[in-house]
Parts: sequence; C-alpha cells; structure tokens
Amino acid sequence: MPPRRKPAAAPRKPSYFPDENIAERWNARHLLGHTEFDEFRFVSCDFGGADLRKLRFTDCLFEHCNLSTAQLAGTALQNVAFADCKLLGLQFTACRDMLFGVHFDQCQLRYASFAGRVMPNTRFVGCQLDEADLADADLSGAVFDDCQLAGAVFQNTRLVGADFRTATGFVIDPEGNTITGAHFTLAGLLGVVSRYQLVVE
Repeated sequence: MPPRRKPAAAPRKPSYFPDENIAERWNARHLLGHTEFDEFRFVSCDFGGADLRKLRFTDCLFEHCNLSTAQLAGTALQNVAFADCKLLGLQFTACRDMLFGVHFDQCQLRYASFAGRVMPNTRFVGCQLDEADLADADLSGAVFDDCQLAGAVFQNTRLVGADFRTATGFVIDPEGNTITGAHFTLAGLLGVVSRYQLVVE
C-alpha cells in the first residue's frame, strides 16, 4: 500500500514589496494599462465594482481595501493576501484556476462565492463569511479561526482536517460533505448534528 501523501502546504503570505510597488489610495483608473502585478502592496484602495477581469496578481497584499462586487472573471490570484478588506459578494469561483492561492485576515466576505474552488489549507482569520457559498470546494486542512459562518453554504464540500474550533454559526451536513478528521468543539458539533433534531443537554 503506497504511503499517503501529505496535502501541499499553503504558501507563505507575501511580505516583500519593493518601494515602487506600494500603491496607496488607488481606484480603478490606476489599473488601466496594467495586466500584471507582482509583489504589490495595495493600501486603502477602492476597487469596489472595478473590472479586474484577466488581471494577474502574484505575491500581493491588499490592506484596508474595498473590492466588493469587483469583477474577477479570469483573474489570477496567485498567493494573494487580504487584510481588513471589504470583499462583499466577490465571485472567487470565477478566478483562474492555475496557482490560485489566497489568505484572509479580518475580512468581510459576506455573500462571497468559493464554489468549486480547490484551496486546501486556506486560512480565514477573524472573517465574516455569512451567506458565503462554499459548495463543491476543496477546503481540506482549511482553518476558520474566529470566523462567523451563519448561512454559509456547505454542500459536497471537502473539509478533511478543517478546523472549526473557534468558528460560529455554521451548519454542516455530515452526510452531504466530507468532514473526516475535521476539528470541532463540543458546542460546535451542534452545527453538524442539527439536522437530526437531537436534544443535547
């Protein structure tokens, strides 16, 4: 019997940005004429509703930015971190598959869609994921640290080894998702067995 392969480790968050690649208070107009952004740090930028289609971001960091409802069809997010950003309704499912990798800290991700995305070991820290669509995604080894997941959709989602110990509000059907080795607190298990209408005292 061949040995089990360990899941690929998540890439390290980008931390190096040349001085000329610090973009502060940009809006959609500043993106015109660009197709690729490597090692860029975007600070307090407003890209709400912006057309980011087919742009490529590699080893980039967005801090205190608004990207709510931006268009991501064919956008490449390759090891991109978001910190304290508004990402309401973003369709990450439309992003390019190749080398897709993201990190989230203290982000608003309500109504965002990750449906069908392969993103093992992704970390969500202090994020609001209410009503987010996580159906058909591979989130093996993902960490939902202090995240709110009320109304989030888990359907045919791969959650092997995922960590929900400090997450709240989630409802996960163990028959409709793969949760082998996932981590829950005793209180959090109520979100897993709720469909069975059990009385836990």
